[in-house]
Amino acid sequence: MSSSQTASSETKARPRARRVSLHPFRALKRFLPRGLFGRSLIIIVAPVVILQAIVTYAFFERHYDVVTSRMARNVAGDVTYLIKQHNTLETEAERQQLREVAARSFGYTIFFLPGEYVARAKPQTRSALDRALARVLTSQVSEPTNFDTNRYPQYLEIKVQVSQGVLRLLVPLNRVTASNADIFILWMIGSSLVLLAVAIIFLRNQIKPIEHLALAAESFGKGRAVPDFKPHGAAEVRRAASAFIQMRERIERHVQQRTEMLAGVSHDLKTPLTRLRLQIAMLKEDTDTHAMGADLAQMEHMLNEYLDFARGEGGEGAEPTDIALFLEEAVRDASRARANAASRIKLIATPHLILPMKRKALKRCLVNLIDNALKYGNQVEITARQTGRTVNISIEDDGPGIPELQREEAFRPFHRLDESRNLQSGGVGLGLAIARDIARAHGGDVVLEQSWLGGLKAVVRLPI
Repeated sequence: MSSSQTASSETKARPRARRVSLHPFRALKRFLPRGLFGRSLIIIVAPVVILQAIVTYAFFERHYDVVTSRMARNVAGDVTYLIKQHNTLETEAERQQLREVAARSFGYTIFFLPGEYVARAKPQTRSALDRALARVLTSQVSEPTNFDTNRYPQYLEIKVQVSQGVLRLLVPLNRVTASNADIFILWMIGSSLVLLAVAIIFLRNQIKPIEHLALAAESFGKGRAVPDFKPHGAAEVRRAASAFIQMRERIERHVQQRTEMLAGVSHDLKTPLTRLRLQIAMLKEDTDTHAMGADLAQMEHMLNEYLDFARGEGGEGAEPTDIALFLEEAVRDASRARANAASRIKLIATPHLILPMKRKALKRCLVNLIDNALKYGNQVEITARQTGRTVNISIEDDGPGIPELQREEAFRPFHRLDESRNLQSGGVGLGLAIARDIARAHGGDVVLEQSWLGGLKAVVRLPI
């Protein structure tokens, strides 16, 4: 490929990457709530808030401005009339009488400042009232005029030039501003709060059935019973809940049928094995009978492993269990078959850590892992501690361990490692497969890691 073609392809690829990195919705997702309740609330409240903001803006920028301009024109008309009448009168007594009559008629407070002047200055236009007054007074009053809307909280001060002085007028603010603006804002805020409260109550009632369905599915996935779950809520949620109940019943029925079938298979196969064992026991003991007895024991052991793997303890119910006491029982069971095993095990467990579990199944999982650690290591350390919403039970040893690339292969059913350490030696390759199957039936998992002791670390992760 030529350099020009390479530059051309890079030029084409660069704008595409820039468009992806600057996508606005990807950046917005970081600030959006992840829960259904929060997102539904935004869907309902956001359009209403936007609509009310537009209405409020239109009211203040159009309606409020129009009303204020009309009221300002009335005040400007009063000022214009007062200026003309004041300038036509010749004596101060007549002008004083005019000011008194105008004050009573208009409701203004009027002062006459003789000998002063009003310089034309650019008025401040910080608010809608300032803009309306500046526009109206400039267009209707020809004499120099100044006004101040901030000097007095309840009055508007207007200074206008007349003959021989300045008229200073204090006009009540309710003569130039709409009095219902604050009420309108309160109504907008109040209606928004009422809408928000109704939306929260309504959405909470609609989200609860979905949360119950999620909790039921999570509990069932952890192997825990959910007998009190019933469909309720919207039609779609009821349909999903009914489908979940039917799925749960089919799974439980399948597990029950499989357990019953395997119990029958176990009985049928163990009967001829027992007869063979009795026949061998009646024969003269020699090397051949001893070998046949060992073969029968191995066949029985293999049969038990097959049945344990297929059965999975599906019929056992979960019950709250103290992890520390439970691990002590598992250590005793695993130590019975090996001499001095108890002295080789160090147990560290958080006291009073309660977890619902299927005791028989999980004990088989832990005994299997502890037995493997005792088989391939001299020292074994077992720890149990809670990390967030998970309980981690670690079984570590100082044995040869398993290479990292082969750790997942060790979980494959009927798979035996070829390395110096074989977790299923003497078996059929189901030890770790059974342990992981039991842990996953509790909603957790079993993983293999490198131990600080130098050997293998098997971690059983169980959700709370």
